[in-house]
Amino acid sequence: MAIISSRPTVALVKTRWRKKGARTLAERAGVIGANLWKLSLEIFRHMEKEGFRFGSDRLVTGVLTEFIAFVAQLVDRAVYGRLSDAERATLIGEVAGHLAATMENNQRDLLGPGEYRKPFIDALNARFGEYAEFECPGGEPSYACLRFFATKVADAMAGGDNKWVVEQMMDIEAPEMVLLVRKLVDQTLEAGTPASPPEPPG
Repeated sequence: MAIISSRPTVALVKTRWRKKGARTLAERAGVIGANLWKLSLEIFRHMEKEGFRFGSDRLVTGVLTEFIAFVAQLVDRAVYGRLSDAERATLIGEVAGHLAATMENNQRDLLGPGEYRKPFIDALNARFGEYAEFECPGGEPSYACLRFFATKVADAMAGGDNKWVVEQMMDIEAPEMVLLVRKLVDQTLEAGTPASPPEPPG
């Protein structure tokens, strides 16, 4: 059996604003997107410390894409019933756009000029369709859903060291992701309903 250490808690970046009042969907999506990116990087770093090897920068990008797709669809499920359908669609679209811009900037830094946004968005859309086939009773991903996620990560790590990665994702990393996404959505939605854009400073 692999020796799997306890997963340290990842602290979320700031999810509260100094000024009270409603926040736009774009503002809340920006906070969610920044947190999902940070969470994905922290999971990646934790796995590196645990001895997993990811190979090339392109393989790392593929793994991060799987992380992000998983947590983004968790956000989508978590806001279901708490926002209107239109608000939910807008929020998730804004989150995806934020993450696509962040991924694009990072890939350009790592790999040089190229088309990175569309492949990332296409990957997110594909995963959202696939994850929609799985049940999440009570907001908790089913065993089949977790297994699918872990297998996708293992596939993305095919060029590196993927021994025990399925067990690592299902037993350690994915549960932490689920807890943090739930906390993130709860804290972000506490900002209130975005009835109107904020007034410009006078």
